[in-house]
Amino acid sequence: MSKRRKLYPKAEDELDSLKEEVAEELQLDDDIKERGFENMTTREVGKIGGNMVKKMIKYAEKQMDEKGGKID
Repeated sequence: MSKRRKLYPKAEDELDSLKEEVAEELQLDDDIKERGFENMTTREVGKIGGNMVKKMIKYAEKQMDEKGGKID
């Protein structure tokens, strides 16, 4: 992860978990175990990140729908 100060440090574990979940869905989890994230191609890492964002947007939309469009 980056060296920037985290706004929500507790979320880091959840984001790592989501990253692993998405990598598994994209069938990239074996590549990560063999090569590690640092040796993945930009395309592979971008695919994982892009799909993470899609999942987070879906989650946020669902939360907003349940709260009548309001954000806490």
